Amino acid sequence: MKNLKFNSKLAVTLIVILFSITSSFAQEKMMKGKAVIKTVLNCDHCKECETCGLKFKTEMLKIKGVRMYELDDKAMTFTVYYNPKKTDLQTIKEAISKLGYDADEVKADPTGYEKLDNCCKV
Repeated sequence: MKNLKFNSKLAVTLIVILFSITSSFAQEKMMKGKAVIKTVLNCDHCKECETCGLKFKTEMLKIKGVRMYELDDKAMTFTVYYNPKKTDLQTIKEAISKLGYDADEVKADPTGYEKLDNCCKV
């Protein structure tokens, strides 16, 4: 009888732990956003450009809620991984615009565009 009680308590404890782990993974997944944003790059070395590449690395990760980004210069897209509880897609697009680049329907901010190297302008 004692073993049965112990096994029942152990089973209940394991079920509670398993449920807790599963729900925390579900919540974490909900906090992850991913967006592919179309842009226009006018040079073939933006990622390596001393000005633009460095700007991507520093400024993109300063956007609150952005966890990671990838720039595909051939496809001319930013893939941005972000926390939708901390930021939204429009805020990210506006931040990209301030860097001087188009972000889907949000056109490049003229001030940001002027700060780009000449090779990155049309």
